[in-house]
Order: sequence, then C-alpha cells, then structure tokens
Amino acid sequence: MTNTIDLRSDTVTLPTDEMRVAMARAVVGDDVFGEDPSVNELEALAASMLGQEAGLFVPTGTMANLVAVLTHTQKGDEIFVEADSHIYCNEAGSMSAVAGAMPHPIAGRVGYIAPEQLREAIRPPNVHYPVSRLVCLENTHNRAGGIPFTPQQMDAICVTAHELGLAVHVDGARIFNAAVALGVPAPTLVRHADSVMFCVSKGLSAPVGSVVVGSRAFIDRARRFRKMVGGGMRQAGVIAAAGVVALKTMVGRLAEDHANARALAEGIGDLPGLSVDLDRVRTNMVQVHVTGPFTAAEFCGWLRETGVLVLPSGPTTIRMVTHRHISASDVSRALEAIRHTAALPARR
Repeated sequence: MTNTIDLRSDTVTLPTDEMRVAMARAVVGDDVFGEDPSVNELEALAASMLGQEAGLFVPTGTMANLVAVLTHTQKGDEIFVEADSHIYCNEAGSMSAVAGAMPHPIAGRVGYIAPEQLREAIRPPNVHYPVSRLVCLENTHNRAGGIPFTPQQMDAICVTAHELGLAVHVDGARIFNAAVALGVPAPTLVRHADSVMFCVSKGLSAPVGSVVVGSRAFIDRARRFRKMVGGGMRQAGVIAAAGVVALKTMVGRLAEDHANARALAEGIGDLPGLSVDLDRVRTNMVQVHVTGPFTAAEFCGWLRETGVLVLPSGPTTIRMVTHRHISASDVSRALEAIRHTAALPARR
C-alpha cells in the first residue's frame, strides 16, 4: 500500500542514511571475545548516557529484560511487577519459563507501583513463601499510554525497594522518551536503579538491538546469561554501529514525536465513538478509547482501508504511536481519515 501512514508502533522505524553508512563501514571483531570495537563503543556510550558503569548489547528488549532477571534472581525467587507491565504481559512468560522466577503482579496507579503498595505486597521471611528478590519498573509505561514517571516517583519506589532488600530493574525501552518529555537528564530517572535496559530501535530508529546497563560486576554476570539464552553474537558491530548513531543523533528529535502525538490526540478529542484522555498523552503514544457502536478491531480494520494503520490494544482501546516517519502533515491526513471513519457507522 503506497502512502501508508503507519501508527501501529515506533518499532516500524527504518535506519537513517547515516546509520546505513555506519553499518557498512563498521569496524568489527568477535564480540564474544570482547573484540568488536563498535559493540564496545555502543556499550560504553549507553552506560555513560544513563550514568552507569558498563553496558551489554543484546538483540532485543525482551532478551534484555530476561538477562537482567536471570542476573538478579535464582529459581523460585519472587519478582514484583506492575500488573500491566510489558515484562509481565508481553514477554511470553520468560521470567517463569526460563528464569524460574515467580511474578507477583501489583495493580499500579496508571502503571506506577507506589512505595506503599510495595510495602503492602512484600511478605516476611517464611519457609512457605518465595524469596522476594526484585522489583521491575517500566518507564515509559507502554500499556498506560506511554506515561513517563518523574525522578521523584522513580526515586521513591527505588529507595523503598532497597529498604525492603529488593534490587530494582528498570524496563526503560523508551527511557529517552521519558527524559525528553520531562525535560530531565536520563541518568536522573534511573540513579537508584540496579539495572536498566533500553532499546536503540523504536523511536531512536536503529534497526536492531537493546542495551542492559548497570554496575561492572552486574554486567560481567549478565554476559554469562546472555550467552546462556543464545545472545552471544559475533561480528555484531555491523548493527551496533547503527545504535551508536542513534544515541548520538536521535534522542533530541523525540520531542517532535511527542508534539505530533499531542496534535493527534487533540484532533481525535471526542469524535463519535472515540475518546482520548489528554492528560495521559505525554510522549509518543495515544491511547484511544472506543465508546461507539463498533469494536476497536472493527475500527482499525476500517481505518486500514484508508491507508492508516493503527493497533487494537484491547476490545475497546486503540494504540497510536508517532515516530520519525510520521510528520505533522501525516497527522493531519490521519485525522481526516479517522474523522471520516468515525462517522461511517451512522451510515452503515
């Protein structure tokens, strides 16, 4: 389909010309031996940009989270997760199936686990209970609509977790979206975390890859688990080179995606059968609630016929995500199609 406007996800982004050149010219070596200069550069840059000691390049965000869980826990340990978090809902049960850990979901407040909720959830040591070991946070929170959590919110839950003897892992797939939206340096959002992962794909537009960052000792252990789950890549500098370009050139422009998402949300407003909570539109995601005489899947199907691709995230919710391939004029075109499609049921 030509002239398609793809709002399904920022995972559809393509590498920039600068990334393609960097990939073609990348100096490479065997990364399993620690001898790939491009991978080493990406890992060091990623750690520095989040205020951590070391980094580990992995193929995907899901593997990054799994490697972090394996590094933090032992089989049978309990992990506190937000009930709608990606690591709990969208990673094929890997923390249980592979790491052998037991998730303890907590229904957060718009995706945020408050300190008092964690205190209420944790149990005293007892031979009948699993050992509580880890809390996983997500910033921005995908299912909550791309909500960014502030340094104060992150500090509060991290400090509480440490007081309770828990380590903290942050699923920061879009942590730079959070930093840009809040106008704060990214390291301030994770300064009390024990490990963080983020994607160089998605809004940063590299074609492949995520990085886990943490202390040098943590990353040394994590490297073994990356190998265990099959993530020991060889001349991976070919793709790591694109990640370096992404971190150096693509973070600042995320503000454009946020502005386009806001314009999209305001344009939808309260169209027939649709509604948007504008308070939740703070980064590059728009969560649309379906209130009319059609389902989310039906509306997405009708909209596809106009050349606009969006994703049903539930029976009555639709997710729309802006990225660097979505311009202000694309938003205008998409809104025209959405308004026309929303009016269709009355004529069907």
